Amino acid sequence: NLDDQKFLRFSIKYLYLFEKAVAIDILKYSLSKVLVDYYPLAGRLRPCGGAGDDDKLVVDCNGEGAVFAEGFMDISCEEFLQISRKPNRSWRKLLYRVEAHSFIEIPPLVVQVTNLRCGGMILCTAINHCICDGIGTSQFLHAWAHVITKPTLDLRILPFHSRHVLKPRDPPQVTHTHLGYTKTTFKDNNIHVDINQYLQSQPLVPTSFTFTSAHILRLKRRCIPSLKCTTFEALASHTWRSWVRSLDLSTTFKVKLLFSVNVRKKLIPEIPQGYYGNGFVLACTETAVKDLVTSKLHHGIKLIQQAKSSLTDGHVRSMIDLLEDKNVKTDICSSLVISQWAKLGLEDLDFGQGKPLHMGPLTSDIYCLFLPVAGNFGAVKVQVSVPECVVEKFEYYMMDGLDEEENGEQNGFI
Repeated sequence: NLDDQKFLRFSIKYLYLFEKAVAIDILKYSLSKVLVDYYPLAGRLRPCGGAGDDDKLVVDCNGEGAVFAEGFMDISCEEFLQISRKPNRSWRKLLYRVEAHSFIEIPPLVVQVTNLRCGGMILCTAINHCICDGIGTSQFLHAWAHVITKPTLDLRILPFHSRHVLKPRDPPQVTHTHLGYTKTTFKDNNIHVDINQYLQSQPLVPTSFTFTSAHILRLKRRCIPSLKCTTFEALASHTWRSWVRSLDLSTTFKVKLLFSVNVRKKLIPEIPQGYYGNGFVLACTETAVKDLVTSKLHHGIKLIQQAKSSLTDGHVRSMIDLLEDKNVKTDICSSLVISQWAKLGLEDLDFGQGKPLHMGPLTSDIYCLFLPVAGNFGAVKVQVSVPECVVEKFEYYMMDGLDEEENGEQNGFI
């Protein structure tokens, strides 16, 4: 059920920039080798009943293969880095477009390697989110690199394919309240705003902020009264608060934060090592706009910590059972959604010619990403698209006061 959510019916699209290219033949051959282990990515999605997109999906492991495309761009790595501070719509040309009538018809894995004038390369991948989550995609990409760099050694982590470890109970037992989901028949007689609908109707502009270790330390110091917290908790609270402030919503509205949490080790028994399917859930917290924007970071951090701690084995199993009801949808109407990419090891990918100069998403969206910064372990890049009319406000709230102290550090805002 976690894999089959409509919310996940898209491809995770990564863009990597490497200073030195790897020979196309080596990349192709190694990909064919690793797909022997990750054979579902060489198959095709289809509806279980064969009727349409609304049916439960299955993977037909027919070995049709991944799509591998090649390209060339007359640009150097250095020039690309100059323009890579924010995603660009033209980057979409760096990933082969598969002509398809629906998401289901797109092969689960699409790869394009674009060689550059300087001898570098850009690697773009599109990996079906119904088959892999962020941890799973990172595991697969590292396995691909392993086949090139250590061809005589077996994979360090073998893929675990059995999705039955997260199957619903029979009969389903929905024993908890799940704030992150709503039924499609949901109606609210009180004031209700669909922020997501508003965002989708506006011209959106990608924004990107690099928070250094020093920035993050200053954020944590703003947590008054003092509260022990992680980098993610401080940054998520700050981003949520800045986003809501910039949208200038009515103080009476309720707003939600949805954020990805890996539950592989939270379940009893733990999910086996190598599980590359969707082993995460969206934790959810909610508060009134007034309480979020007038309070310091402490308020949001505490809500995030409570949402994380509530994700026990029983809570997650209840969520899986809830999703047996196909009228249940992820509630993104009044939510900021944050996906954590910063701790997946994506920036360490090495095909034998060195780690990437740049790693990030191919495109920007209204979903917020916490990204790793190549070559800077302690830093986190926050990327999200916001309406053009609120860009300046959002940028101001995100970086206000964080660059004023200590040693004339480089500006962390991009």
